[in-house]
Amino acid sequence: MRASLIQIAVDPDEPVDSRRRRAAALVREQRGAELVILPELWPVGAFAYRAFEAEAETPAGPTYTVMAEAARDAGVWLHAGSIVERDDDGTLYNTALVITPGGALAATYRKIHRFGFDKGEAVMMGAGEDLVTVPVPGGLTLGLATCYDLRFPELFRGLVDAGAQAFVVPAGWPARRREHWTLLARARAVENQAYVLACGTAGTHADVEQAGHSIVVDPWGEVLAEAGPDEEVLTVDLDPSKVDKTREVFPALKDRRLGLPLPPAPR
Repeated sequence: MRASLIQIAVDPDEPVDSRRRRAAALVREQRGAELVILPELWPVGAFAYRAFEAEAETPAGPTYTVMAEAARDAGVWLHAGSIVERDDDGTLYNTALVITPGGALAATYRKIHRFGFDKGEAVMMGAGEDLVTVPVPGGLTLGLATCYDLRFPELFRGLVDAGAQAFVVPAGWPARRREHWTLLARARAVENQAYVLACGTAGTHADVEQAGHSIVVDPWGEVLAEAGPDEEVLTVDLDPSKVDKTREVFPALKDRRLGLPLPPAPR
């Protein structure tokens, strides 16, 4: 399976509609790939909190419309990164969209772990509650996570239990914590014996410099490809059979004991 990660640059001076068109053109250029991935909140910028209300949309809104057409034109499965979603009750969510080669909306994932502690996303957005997996042709089941989720290994264990063989992690990760980004991506791959396809943004969001350095890690923890800090398309060929082979040769997941009943208390 060939996957392309589009590490698009977010320029605050570029209108959102213009960036949508530019991202769509980049998706169309990936014809020949089976899976294309965009970063977190690339239409508005992951740290552009002041624009969240104005740019919020539904999952079937303008970003989906433009990206669905691009996915059809390229003939690819498209993880279109995430948008600021406005629910019917007015709640905002950081919501990822997965689109089929025919342009249908295959899945959405509302980010569970919101970043910001007592400000920003953490107070402006609702938290997702559902683990989401998406089987795609070629033999891989994708587990969906977004940015800050990468710091919470229990989420990825849950995705493995739901059948995930590869994790897709769009992000708007700050440059000042870039070492955490690559370390955690490799850790999630090693401990779950799964591919990690982590796609970040370049540029600057609301004065927050982005890390870039999108990365693809195999189930053994080997880095297959890594981008630099600027806008770049990272393309890599994945071997779906490598997940089962790794789990068979080194069956660490079989030794998990989480969930076993506690031993009886001493008398």
